[in-house]
Amino acid sequence: MLRVEGVHSFYGSVEALKGVDLAVEEGEIVALIGANGAGKSTLLMTICGSPRAAQGHITFAGADITGAATHEIARLGISHAPEGRHIFPRMTVLENLQIGAIPAGEAHFATDAERVFTLFPILRERKGQRGGTLSGGEQQMLAIGRALMSRPRLLLLDEPSLGLAPMVVKQIFAVIREINAERKITVFLVEQNAHHALRLAHRGYVMQTGRIVLAGTGAELLANAEVRAAYLEGGA
Repeated sequence: MLRVEGVHSFYGSVEALKGVDLAVEEGEIVALIGANGAGKSTLLMTICGSPRAAQGHITFAGADITGAATHEIARLGISHAPEGRHIFPRMTVLENLQIGAIPAGEAHFATDAERVFTLFPILRERKGQRGGTLSGGEQQMLAIGRALMSRPRLLLLDEPSLGLAPMVVKQIFAVIREINAERKITVFLVEQNAHHALRLAHRGYVMQTGRIVLAGTGAELLANAEVRAAYLEGGA
């Protein structure tokens, strides 16, 4: 479904991605783990067209999207829930969902909003409340719900557990599993919580300083001595 081939990306003169190659197959959950500053978030943003890939190719469902505008990529079926949530704090929960639904149009809004409220019942109770007044966990639920409103084929999730209480993290990961298994949405997950991410994922990649250095199934990476030392046992 998604192919990233030899992708380089820059912030000014700083090279953030240094020839990244990876693939996400339809129906999978694929996790990308790595330390802060490794380039994980940059990769997701580059897939979405901002920043643009300076070299290499990105294809989605057989179409080259390397030079496509972000709104065009969204309409093709890629949705992004970014790190830090970035909801619209002055808009209500319902208004945030309306913004998320723009790429899909208005025809299915009521049905899709109901699906989000089924996944996250607390958002139904908060639907008239401004996003900025929600708790951190509720804002993360809203960010995922807003991303789902575009009816994506591929959902990009960037650090969905960041800063959340353990019980909320458990709920978020259960929803990700449900989105994939029951709603048949492919998921590409960036996550510092390597244990949760690799237990959830069918396959995973490890990124260091803008490069992919390891790949395997979730179980293989969980058992890998280097991964355990660096990401699962308190290592750097």
